[in-house]
Amino acid sequence: MSTATHRRIRIGIDTGGTFTDVVAFDEDAGTITTTKTPSTPSNPADGFINGVDKVLEILGATGEDVTAVSHGTTVATNQLLEAKLDPLGFITTEGYEFVLEIARQAVPDGYGNSYFWVKPERIVPADLVKTVGGRMDFEGNEVRPFDEEGARAVARWFKEKGINTLGVNFLHAYANPAHETRMREILAEEHPQAVVSLSSEVLREYREYERSMTTLVDAAVKPKVSAYVANISERLRSYTGTDVKGAEGSGGSTGGVAPRAMPFYIMKSNGGVLSAEEVVHQPITTVLSGPAAGALGAAMVSGLAGFDKVLTCDGGGTSTDVSVVLGGEPTLTTEGSVGAYPSKIPMIDVVTVGAGGGSIAWISPDGSLKVGPHSAGADPGPLCYGRGGADGAPTITDAHLLLGRIPPHLLGGEIPLDVDAARAGLQEIAGRLGLDVEHAATGILEISAWNQANALRQISVKRGLDVRDFMLATFGGSGSLLACRLVDILDLAGVIVPLNPGNVSAFGLLTVDVKNDYVQTMVAKHVHLDLGQLNRAYDDLTARATHALDLEGFDRADHQFQRTADLRYVGQAFEVRVPVPVEELDEAAADQVAEAFHDAHKALYGYDFRGDDRQEVEWVNLRVTGVGPITRPSIPQIGTGEGDAERARTSTRPVCFDAADGYVDTPVYWRPDLRDGDQVQGPAVIEEFGSTVPVHPGFQVRVDAWGNLVITKPGGGVVAGTQQQEEQA
Repeated sequence: MSTATHRRIRIGIDTGGTFTDVVAFDEDAGTITTTKTPSTPSNPADGFINGVDKVLEILGATGEDVTAVSHGTTVATNQLLEAKLDPLGFITTEGYEFVLEIARQAVPDGYGNSYFWVKPERIVPADLVKTVGGRMDFEGNEVRPFDEEGARAVARWFKEKGINTLGVNFLHAYANPAHETRMREILAEEHPQAVVSLSSEVLREYREYERSMTTLVDAAVKPKVSAYVANISERLRSYTGTDVKGAEGSGGSTGGVAPRAMPFYIMKSNGGVLSAEEVVHQPITTVLSGPAAGALGAAMVSGLAGFDKVLTCDGGGTSTDVSVVLGGEPTLTTEGSVGAYPSKIPMIDVVTVGAGGGSIAWISPDGSLKVGPHSAGADPGPLCYGRGGADGAPTITDAHLLLGRIPPHLLGGEIPLDVDAARAGLQEIAGRLGLDVEHAATGILEISAWNQANALRQISVKRGLDVRDFMLATFGGSGSLLACRLVDILDLAGVIVPLNPGNVSAFGLLTVDVKNDYVQTMVAKHVHLDLGQLNRAYDDLTARATHALDLEGFDRADHQFQRTADLRYVGQAFEVRVPVPVEELDEAAADQVAEAFHDAHKALYGYDFRGDDRQEVEWVNLRVTGVGPITRPSIPQIGTGEGDAERARTSTRPVCFDAADGYVDTPVYWRPDLRDGDQVQGPAVIEEFGSTVPVHPGFQVRVDAWGNLVITKPGGGVVAGTQQQEEQA
């Protein structure tokens, strides 16, 4: 019998389009270990398991030492972005079969675009929408009884058609889910193969179109997400014991004991994690799983460095995700969408643009140069990977390589790059444009930079924020390659590049708590608020959150709850979310919430109606978030230097920052050898295992106590974080 004590290691794994990033936190030693492995698009679970194997080998550990694995997955995201959905059926209330067609009658970019805009296909075509008789009112009272025979006929119809994925949304089911619950029971009897999502479980709030779409998106991704999570969960069992069959085959020497289930968590779009067992019941919560982890990791690093106004830029192989951090927390929204599909669930406010390292450069029919959104991905990858690329087309990575901005290898030499292959592809496109190869390459990067800048504007300027007050936190394998150009385009205060930027998303997975969100619509004017009903509704939501945390294994003493409410002025179409005290609400506490709404409304829109009796306040949605806290890793400080970075200088190579200036001899620095207080003047290139930072002429870099690179342009905006660090010192 073994008496060996095991280590306590938590692993975070983020699967990207090109690489799978891995971070391991040893809770006893307090150390953080990072690595990468190529992603496996044909089966992302293979890349995941390869990452587990690789980091355990580096640590000299076994599966018995792992206390939890947290994962950021793009399975649901990619399925929605690529619109690769299996046939989907929709069951709704009789008379409301065209709710998807009517939608919100909104035209993107305003009605000035109505002449050119083509209405996208509905997530469920009209011939796969079926209705059932019965009706609830908005208070949950039954107006017409549920038509059970009609429900059975609908269930049989979908079974005969072979439609096995179904979304159910009956009118006002948020107030009373009885009809939806009965529909599921009938489907289980008549069509047991069907995968079913109910609106009353996915999104228990009003607005029928958004609730329908959110329910259907949940149903659409449920089969694939469930299969993916089940595959990984089963493979993780092999790390923690002997399989039952193996035990029997060896004469039963292990007593037939099944292997221990390794705790496995999935990142949610709201900035929390959830156990894999629960995720399969609410897969829509993972639609922004990967980007959410990156935003949280960047928020933690930036806050430690003293920056509370930050734009994050997560550049991967396929796309770039941007978000806003205010006061150390990424901003949340319930008005988000993935691809063409709105999803009214709490999610970190992220904008995605198809501008990653593998984004393909191409020439449109009118002869103009375009970049993305198509990507070469991990397989075949850019031309410089030596696998022929995507039909011989060059990518952003090929342009960086040709210009000398990245070294002729990735991952410290694990992946050699073919400069000649990149040059051949770029020369072909340059010839078609009538340019020399350097101008073509810099043109590709310029277009990519403006694509990223436009995404950053959407998340900031269009939200009423002044980007000149913000630092840009860049991470991901390609996130920092265009950082200096983005400062010039947007007039940002500067850039912060964390250590191991390629692994920030995986690190973020180790910093987040277990979170569950619950919502209930309860429309009531503030002056007529029924405090008893209000408190009962919050108690019910809190009980549901408590039950979920119990299932996750958290002690009651560790449970934390966050209450909010969506309020508006009567007649408004949209609400503003404000915090609500956790204790029982009396009249004074309710008035305090209304005052917070006035303040928030003025901050958002520049005015409020405080004190105007003609403009009444209305409560709309009540929300509770249950939080199960975890132990966060601390970021160690690095050694102090003397301000001279020469010790980290490894070589000099020609780099082209501007095609008009050609190549300039540029010093190259090895980042792990930089120390706190070191300074580097551009032009320079700073390299590390998972990423490269080209520092353009006119920029300067300061290394802080946590190893972050703080990049500024002399004469630019004030860098509050740097000043704060100096004051603390």
